[in-house]
Amino acid sequence: MADSFAVDLKDATAPLVLSIDLGSTGTRGGVFDAHGRPVNKTRVRVDHSFRTNAKGRSEISPDQIVSGVVSVLDGVVSRLAPNSIAGVCVDTFASSLVGVDEGAAVTPCYTYADARSASEIPALRGYIAEGRLQQRTGTRLHTSYLPARLRWLARTQPDTFELVDEWMSIGEYVYLRILGVRGVAVSTAAWSGLLNRTSAEWDTETVVAAGIQTGHLAEIRMPDEPFVTVSKKVAKRWPALASAVWFPAIPDGYANHFGSGLADPNTMMLSASTTGAIRMLVEGIPSSVPGGLWCHRVDRHHCLVGGSLNDVGRVSTWLDQLVPAPPGGHREDWLEGPPLEGSPIALPFLTGERSTGWRGDAQGVLAGLTESTDPAALYRGILEGVAMTYRRIVDQIDLLTPQLGRVIASGGFTTAYPGWLRILASVVGLPVIPLQMKRSTLRGNAVLALEQMAPGVERALPELGAVNEPNPAWAEEYQDRFDRWTEVYEALYGQ
Repeated sequence: MADSFAVDLKDATAPLVLSIDLGSTGTRGGVFDAHGRPVNKTRVRVDHSFRTNAKGRSEISPDQIVSGVVSVLDGVVSRLAPNSIAGVCVDTFASSLVGVDEGAAVTPCYTYADARSASEIPALRGYIAEGRLQQRTGTRLHTSYLPARLRWLARTQPDTFELVDEWMSIGEYVYLRILGVRGVAVSTAAWSGLLNRTSAEWDTETVVAAGIQTGHLAEIRMPDEPFVTVSKKVAKRWPALASAVWFPAIPDGYANHFGSGLADPNTMMLSASTTGAIRMLVEGIPSSVPGGLWCHRVDRHHCLVGGSLNDVGRVSTWLDQLVPAPPGGHREDWLEGPPLEGSPIALPFLTGERSTGWRGDAQGVLAGLTESTDPAALYRGILEGVAMTYRRIVDQIDLLTPQLGRVIASGGFTTAYPGWLRILASVVGLPVIPLQMKRSTLRGNAVLALEQMAPGVERALPELGAVNEPNPAWAEEYQDRFDRWTEVYEALYGQ
């Protein structure tokens, strides 16, 4: 993060906000001032990892997450003065699920990437017309959403399912255990696949089809409805938080959208870390949603429209273990220059597909391998495949908002692989601009809280990197590769 953007505590402008980002690989925390500037020497991280296997498992202990949040709180506020933090905001990996009985978890936390409920999708289609479902809830039938996951749990773990008296997201569980409060942010409810996007209430038909009742779910809260009264234990352990309000935990994708401070009707926000997404904020409630996208209600007047990807940085991590770096060079060097002869067409679905085909059972595929496919061509072709998955989402957003002008990209993958951004620009046909700051999700979370706490204070803007323009010389080749990518996908996973 640029030193010119951060600020020392003595120079920070009140009110101060503590932001916590509960991501796929760890929990991070840090303090931001009223201008949205990170406060130096307040950043803390606690690592964690999901338990996964080849059968689609992706879960983590809910109480491990709670312990990690407590450690972050200890680390961030231990040296802050009493009552110095005015608000606390939390974002988490989206579409999580925890079963609770008498205030304690009786299931693991199932994550967005858990694909074991894929077998429930055909049966659900017998209960729910998927087209109508998407227009009501803004979501499709997919393993990353709760309807299929709940039905799978009812079938495979009936005794535990019957024991549960509350189903909640991991953010809700953290608040229950630490603060002693219950309530779900409207955006978190939207990411569950159970919210009616027009009424901003639980969609009864979908909830019943999932095998539960609305009474199993928490009261929905808008961003302007923070928790004011929490357990007295909070002030006792963390005096800096004694006067703080706590905003309902929101999905990390929602927080990430506001990290740059540059969201507008012509700009798409792209995130690329372990997972990825690309999205736009839309005023009002769109009358219809393109089939490959989601449309999530996020407040009283706006929806976030876009698509999500399970496998972005996860693909590069896998590749780096598989393909050795060139002697005396770096794998990133293979992403420079024009497309390489012999690069395969790659469907990079290591943990199933979300947008735009919503095939939770999809697996990775390489097509077009030849004797000229050397390590460079293999490496580049697979990461080009990641760019193709973003292109599919962009094409559908264009149907809804045709005035697209640029993409602002953030996330660890974009900083680790700057050459990939040049590929992406040529694949999607739009300028791509990297955000020159780390942990934009952490900042976006704080910015959203500050919109409620300090609406009249101007926000500082983080630095943007150089613009990556589409290369006209690559346009025809990448269009041909995208067409071939689409042919392979349709042959294997098309409806």
